[in-house]
Amino acid sequence: MSAIVSLINVEKSFGKNKVVKSMNIEVKEGEFLTLLGPSGCGKTTTLRMIAGFEDATSGIIKVQGVRVEDKEPFERDVNTVFQNYALFPHMTVFDNIAYGLKIKKRPKDEIKKRVNEMLDLVQLKGYENRKPDALSGGQKQRVAIARALINNPKVLLLDEPLGALDLKLRKQMQVELKRLQKKLGITFVYVTHDQEEALTMSDRIAVMNEGVIEQLGTPREIYDRPLTKFVAGFIGESNIFDGKVISVNDGIIYVETSAGTMKVKGNGFEAGEDIHVSIRPEHIKVSADSVEGFNLRGKIKDNIYMGTFVKTSVDLKDKTEIKYSRIEKEEEFTEGNFVNIYWNPERAVAIKSKS
Repeated sequence: MSAIVSLINVEKSFGKNKVVKSMNIEVKEGEFLTLLGPSGCGKTTTLRMIAGFEDATSGIIKVQGVRVEDKEPFERDVNTVFQNYALFPHMTVFDNIAYGLKIKKRPKDEIKKRVNEMLDLVQLKGYENRKPDALSGGQKQRVAIARALINNPKVLLLDEPLGALDLKLRKQMQVELKRLQKKLGITFVYVTHDQEEALTMSDRIAVMNEGVIEQLGTPREIYDRPLTKFVAGFIGESNIFDGKVISVNDGIIYVETSAGTMKVKGNGFEAGEDIHVSIRPEHIKVSADSVEGFNLRGKIKDNIYMGTFVKTSVDLKDKTEIKYSRIEKEEEFTEGNFVNIYWNPERAVAIKSKS
């Protein structure tokens, strides 16, 4: 599949502060790609450079193979949806959606036909004569999306578009947006700091940290096989141990940490080197008896009932608190019990230490 957006060695500095560093990424035609990361990581700045609202300090930006870094926003075949909707308060829903076509001086019959198509698409038929202040947050967001889509952009850029919505509506709109993207086949580049949102909606996720992409992959790759300590800690919930490789035997790495010894499956490690081990709460197991290759003993701190599963906290000998999850009907260890922690070595992730 060909790349519809390409960033080649793109950088952005504000004074001495470099917020995007040597960004290289290709967005495939028709895909839903999310730029995910904490505040200040450079994700929104990257989106704004694609849109043309920020100039790149250096590097090349291409849309459909054509360089656009020197073009005005209206000259690029992209449209942007913002978190604050940016609707015209004095205009009706119809006129807000029609705005782009009116600017292009399209015939009235074509405008009416296209606006009605957009109203059907975003399920706002019957709302065309309302003003924005008579709409809910979700309805305003749909108007903003329809206004962006009516120009038939090759790429739709979305800057935390669901950030102002309440949780229930946010989850509903996540599903609707993904369905809309699949139906239209338009390329979406989506910015969010919400990891669950990214996992739910994306074909691929670019996890950003301090101006660089730490990992680019499918939601499953990002969640199951994080490549860095940052990604392991940022995506979902994870228990992360810092340690040193004791030995390697048939692809099994034996690791010494301040909490005790453990084992993990991995390649490319040698005895003596620093390592991070990441294990998801749902993959942790507990036993009253010791388990070969593991010396992680701790005391049950609390059990929190979450409906279908129970989340348990355990304090290990070095005061590290780890969490594990179990199905509500499984055997329960009560608070104050001592347990041995272990896991299937294939379920844990061995991560190279940057040091």
